[in-house]
Amino acid sequence: AMWLRDSGAQVWPYVQLANSDPELKAMLAGVIRRQFKCIIIDPYANAFLDPYDPNPDHQWMSDGTAMKPELHERKWEIDSLCYPIRLAYHYWKTTGDTSIFDEEWLQAITLVLQTFKEQQRKDGVGPYSFLRVTDRALDTLNNGGLGAPVKPVGLIVSSFRPSDDATTLQFLVPSNFFAVSSLRKAAEILTEVNKKPAQAKECSDLAQEVETALKEHAVYNHPKYGKIYAFEVDGFGNHLLMDDANVPSLLAMPYLGDVDANDPIYQNTRKYVWSEDNPYFFRGKAGEGIGGPHIGYDMAWPMSLMMKAFTSKDDQEIKWCIKMLIDTDADTGFMHESFNVNDPNKFTREWFAWQNTLFGELILKLVNEGKVGLLNDIK
Repeated sequence: AMWLRDSGAQVWPYVQLANSDPELKAMLAGVIRRQFKCIIIDPYANAFLDPYDPNPDHQWMSDGTAMKPELHERKWEIDSLCYPIRLAYHYWKTTGDTSIFDEEWLQAITLVLQTFKEQQRKDGVGPYSFLRVTDRALDTLNNGGLGAPVKPVGLIVSSFRPSDDATTLQFLVPSNFFAVSSLRKAAEILTEVNKKPAQAKECSDLAQEVETALKEHAVYNHPKYGKIYAFEVDGFGNHLLMDDANVPSLLAMPYLGDVDANDPIYQNTRKYVWSEDNPYFFRGKAGEGIGGPHIGYDMAWPMSLMMKAFTSKDDQEIKWCIKMLIDTDADTGFMHESFNVNDPNKFTREWFAWQNTLFGELILKLVNEGKVGLLNDIK
């Protein structure tokens, strides 16, 4: 199965090499086109099946939602629609190739806009619901598949997180920030490439509306940290304070270009999420990091250490993150999904392309920034 998020993240660091390798460039264009096709099939789905697979794995066809044969899973996650825009924009800016912005792109971005607006829930709950018969609470939605109620304040509902876990309060803050930056990228493409000012304005206006709502509803005045971003809100005044390792996360917002790393609210949030005041921050004998309910207690995700390094301006902190990543790989030479903070030999997933790609991207970024000495100093 192909997740829109993972496939976008897995090829992202290769874009910088596209101009010197025609086959790589063609592959990247192909991934982008495939993602647009997937959005056209169903903008609410998070994962799709290979159309050429003679024996597709239809394990979720019995889910209580509008499943189709082309879908692997239909969990509505805002970031599933943002990652393809981020990748396409980066590819265009790097290569100058506008051929990907064809009729299918226009169809896809029309559906993205429609879906985001439906999930602002101004005109009722919209067409999406999701139920699964499961013993895992976070694999289904409460209230008959609609999730927890929200007050329509301009934010966009994300029924599930980038971890594929159900949200508690459905306005997922990091994903709404990601929607703002993605809509602005889409507006630029529609203006400059497609010459469609009306549709570009629709994207810009929605981005502005969501950004304004985030300023009003996503900030929580914490007694210890001051103003921080909540992880989830509902528009009624409730705030869920935590962070999850999966990207978009609160920690990762500058990595995605959604907030400035120097934003004082982000800096306060960063201190909060990398502390034991975050319920999903774990510290043990062997390491520390942010995890999430997807794997559970004491399991930190290397992805959180990578995001701490990606968003850091402090070379010593970056070095510390990379050393911990190396020291917690259970001597396999690979990044795992998560590791036990007291014993890294207890880990999940021997192979996880997203995290391995991110680690490679981090090392390449430091090399490109002339920080080879920093890397060579790690013992």
